[in-house]
Amino acid sequence: MTYKDRKARSDVAGAATALRSAARGRGRAARPDAAAARSAPPLAATAASRPYDFREQIGHLLRRAYQRHVAIFQQNAADAQLTAVQFVTLCTLRERGPSSQSELVRATAVDQGTIRGIIERLTARRLVAITTDGDDRRKVIVHLTARGSAMIDRMVPSAHHITELTMGDLAPVERVALVHLLRKMTGDTAGP
Repeated sequence: MTYKDRKARSDVAGAATALRSAARGRGRAARPDAAAARSAPPLAATAASRPYDFREQIGHLLRRAYQRHVAIFQQNAADAQLTAVQFVTLCTLRERGPSSQSELVRATAVDQGTIRGIIERLTARRLVAITTDGDDRRKVIVHLTARGSAMIDRMVPSAHHITELTMGDLAPVERVALVHLLRKMTGDTAGP
């Protein structure tokens, strides 16, 4: 295990401890025991007794964070014509090699209709090329072109900078905790 791996693991452990401490500080145990869980009022009753402030809801906060990230991406990308989701698609093709549309949908978490439009735009810019599968002529295979690979190389320094700007003033332990929690929420516990 490298120093970087040990440091990241230590930061995650520290973040988890901080989150548990914060939860205890609000008068709640980090992990309620079974007796406490059984005696807790039903979720509907507790939710109905609290006022609803959309500004405190996870969906609203995630949407605002995503909008902020997209704006930062558009302002700082090495290629002003490339969107964040197009960049993710190019990176996926470099990582996985030639892929079908359905494989790209699964790998990028982009819906079928959107990935079709992304492929069309990337094809028009000659960043990807399309062929048909030898066994199934209905199946479209998307390939990264040399031009697409060069675009990724140009974008990677910008992408690192965009991540830094998106994370803003978060402390290193907060950054690790945020990425860990987002992966956990999306079911991607394995990471890269």
